[in-house]
Amino acid sequence: MAECDNNCSACGVENCPSRNGESLKVQANPLSNVKKVIAVVSGKGGVGKSLTTSLLAVNARRKGLATAIIDADLTGPSIPKAFGLSGIATANETTLFPVRTKTGIEAISINLLIDDPASPVIWRGPVLAGLIKQFWTDVAYGDIDELYIDMPPGTGDVPLTVFQSLPIDGIIIVTSPQDLVSLIVEKAVRMARMMNIPVLALVENMAYLECPHCGEKIYPFGEGNKEEAKRLEIPFYASLPIDPNLANLCDQGKIEDYQGDYLLGLSEYIHNL
Repeated sequence: MAECDNNCSACGVENCPSRNGESLKVQANPLSNVKKVIAVVSGKGGVGKSLTTSLLAVNARRKGLATAIIDADLTGPSIPKAFGLSGIATANETTLFPVRTKTGIEAISINLLIDDPASPVIWRGPVLAGLIKQFWTDVAYGDIDELYIDMPPGTGDVPLTVFQSLPIDGIIIVTSPQDLVSLIVEKAVRMARMMNIPVLALVENMAYLECPHCGEKIYPFGEGNKEEAKRLEIPFYASLPIDPNLANLCDQGKIEDYQGDYLLGLSEYIHNL
């Protein structure tokens, strides 16, 4: 058998241990007890993946659940900015400790490990993949009900490492309402299913505008992704509006201050899995 290059999409070996990922799972830190792990993915950047991750984590925390976030988008980390986190995560000889947001969400990100958050991360895939594993093996999250992973876009080394190495209970796919994106969504769905990871929901960001006067919802790009979710047999569909207030809160590091019920239905769906 040829040496495995971890490219499952081009592999014809159905029973390969790398495909099901079981032999590649890594152990969580002894000080972590995580009950549920949900990865938030997208086929391309700029569709609202970090916003979705943040809202789901905020909803879970407001429900009283112990919540954590791994910012796995190592070259474009957004979670510290959205939650107003700064400084360096603390550590001892064996363990790294996450930074806690003002409402008690435990978070880890590469931007919480470096002195200058504006410094670019210019690393090759194996180094990035190694750090993702360390976010699981070396970080002490404590007792956590729901941990959300903000994934980088695409189907490259980091998503593959997360799918193979961490005990993912399911993924949420985030998209925006363009025809091109539907093809990219299908790629993400196929990758997840090849790795035996359940696809739980499709979130369509920037789906509509809400009139501030009458509350009518206007769909400037149509409502195609709800049908796309049905076609791809994705169990749950949710949508987010174009809301400048949300963008402003993220820019100010105050996403936990948002007022509204965005993604509450999806959050309840996840709580009840």
